[in-house]
Amino acid sequence: MDKDRIKQAYLDYVLRKGTPPASVYKLTSKLNIPEAEFYQYYANFNAIDREIWADFARQARQRAATEPVWEQYGAREKLLGFYYTLLELLKQNRSYALNSLRRSLHRMPGLTPRVLDDFRQDFEQFVQDILQEGKRTEEVAVRPLVQDQYPRLFWQQALFVLGFFAKDESLNFERTDAAIEKAVTLSFDLVGRNTLDSALDLARFLVHRR
Repeated sequence: MDKDRIKQAYLDYVLRKGTPPASVYKLTSKLNIPEAEFYQYYANFNAIDREIWADFARQARQRAATEPVWEQYGAREKLLGFYYTLLELLKQNRSYALNSLRRSLHRMPGLTPRVLDDFRQDFEQFVQDILQEGKRTEEVAVRPLVQDQYPRLFWQQALFVLGFFAKDESLNFERTDAAIEKAVTLSFDLVGRNTLDSALDLARFLVHRR
C-alpha cells in the first residue's frame, strides 16, 4: 500500500538524515508518486509522527496483554508491563524514538507535544480501564471528587518516563527501568487506600453519629 510506503520512506529518511524531509515533494519524488497522493493519507509529516507513536502505544498494549499471567495481574502490574513492553519497542526503534522525542519534548516541558496526541488518547483509555479494574479489587481507592483526573495525572507520569528515556545514557537504558518502577510505585501509593482515606472514613463516621 502506498500509505505504508510513504510512512516507511519518511521513517528511513529521518533515520538517515536526523530530520524530516524539507518538503512533501522531496519525499514523494523519491517514491515516484505524485505529491497529491501523499495528502490522501496524511496532512503533513507531523501526522505520520503521530501515527507512528500511536502504533507504539497500541503494540505495547497488545504485546503486554499476550503474557500468560496478564489476566492475573493487578492494575499496578499491568501498567508496569505496559511500560516495560513500550521500552523494548522504543529500544528497537531507538534512533527514531530519541530523535522524535528530543525534537518534541524540549519545546514544551510539561505539556503534551502534538506528536504524542494519539499516543495519549490510547494511553489514557488504557489507564482508565486498568484503574476501573483496580477499584473492583480495591487496589485503587474510590475518590469521587478526584478520580476522574487520574488518567491525566498518569499521563504526566508517561511524559516523565518518555523524557527520562530520551535523556538516559545508561547501558541498555537500565536507569529508565528503575525510574519506571519508582514512578509506578509512587502513583499507586497515591491512588490506593492510604492514611488520608482512613482519616476521611473516620470523619464521615463521626459526622453520621451526630
